Amino acid sequence: MARTKEFDPDAALQSALELFWRRGYEATSMADLVEHLGIGRASIYATFGNKHELYLKALDRYGESRDALMLHELSQAGAALPAVRATVRRFAAEATDDARRRAGCFVTNTAAELAPHDTAAARLVELSWDHVETLMHSALVRAQAQGELAEDRDPRALARMLLVLMQGLRVVGKVSAEPGRVRDAAEQALTLLD
Repeated sequence: MARTKEFDPDAALQSALELFWRRGYEATSMADLVEHLGIGRASIYATFGNKHELYLKALDRYGESRDALMLHELSQAGAALPAVRATVRRFAAEATDDARRRAGCFVTNTAAELAPHDTAAARLVELSWDHVETLMHSALVRAQAQGELAEDRDPRALARMLLVLMQGLRVVGKVSAEPGRVRDAAEQALTLLD
């Protein structure tokens, strides 16, 4: 007879996500995961696979939650351009908030730490960035159709610029103690939408 799991896999995955996000992939050992999750190594392997597979599952979970928030922000009825501005400003605020800035963005952290040599991680990073770009592009197309964005602006190029800006805000915010850098960069970029 099979034993029932003595832990909640969903809660364990969330806990692993938080540990990986805080420490990174390389700095998190299997022993760290066992201790942090409070479950045995064999249970981790049986439920999630090896450390790398668990990391990828955690990254996927992070992307789902972050993408859902952005989808909600950018798909509200009414004017689209204020939602785009608010999303960029939220990224800037999170990047300068002392309680959050040092953690950075899990996707951005993965892009810097693993993506250059890990094709599976790089694929998930690209999927996340594609989704962000698509959400921004859709909102900017809507803004243009509603007369909020000038006809001579390229919504795809603007969406790509905002994606790169938002990822850069996370990197600079993680290291810099000068919040003005991040806020000024975000506000300057937003003038391109005028």
